[in-house]
Amino acid sequence: MKKITGLAVALFALVTLAACGGGDNNTSSSSDNNAPAENQLAKIKEAGVLKVATSADFAPFEFHTMVDGKDQIVGADIDLVNEIAKELGVELEVSDMSYNTVLATLKDGSTDIAVAGLSATEERREQFDFSDDYYNPPQVIVINKANESTLNSLDAFDGKKVGGQRGSIQEDVIKEQLSAARLVSIDKVPSMIVEVNQGSLDGVVLEETTAESYVQQNPDLMIANVELKSNEDEAYAIALQKEGSSELKEEINKVIKKLNDEGKIEEFVKTNNELAGSSATEE
Repeated sequence: MKKITGLAVALFALVTLAACGGGDNNTSSSSDNNAPAENQLAKIKEAGVLKVATSADFAPFEFHTMVDGKDQIVGADIDLVNEIAKELGVELEVSDMSYNTVLATLKDGSTDIAVAGLSATEERREQFDFSDDYYNPPQVIVINKANESTLNSLDAFDGKKVGGQRGSIQEDVIKEQLSAARLVSIDKVPSMIVEVNQGSLDGVVLEETTAESYVQQNPDLMIANVELKSNEDEAYAIALQKEGSSELKEEINKVIKKLNDEGKIEEFVKTNNELAGSSATEE
């Protein structure tokens, strides 16, 4: 009887050790699952969700408005990623955050793509992958109408305080084309608009359509009669994770081409510019 009991104990111990070994293997496998996916497209389709990072203070590309009594993020960029999600056959999940943290979410894997009026600069390409360009906006300077007669040339901004959204291409525009101005980097576009209204900023550099939207909402503001140069580096593109995104990028580029060929992206910008203006009037 003792021999049988001892044998049973030995077998039990063997099974337990085997189970523990299996547990270690499962833990290792689980740990692998937390590593960056080799194929981002497959990962998104398996999850059934396209996770998008944005900074929703950049009308008409991404902004907040009330839809059926609920606060929602809308805009031309949101229309674009909606079309991408439809093409992939997945749901869309949009997360709003500060502009200068949008790209960081791609690095930690908490989002799949980022869309926020992003330009694919050489510096950014070192750390992220990018889709084809989908919109190339002119840059302008928003000023207070009280300064129309004095802030009417690039030289007129020498020594003046000019706002650019922190981490944006507009900071580079100010550094390169308004080099004698005093760059003031601010996280949120509405905050810069408030400061121009109050006179604590002399101007703010924005993409033209976005500037027009804010000028519509603020009757004391205007677009300065000053021409800034545009280049291809300022065109907007969708940011993706650096590794494993080639197939996802290919699908996104197909959607961008189709929408641009049909004139849909220009239509998205125009429609959302009107929506941003009407939303401001209602408020």
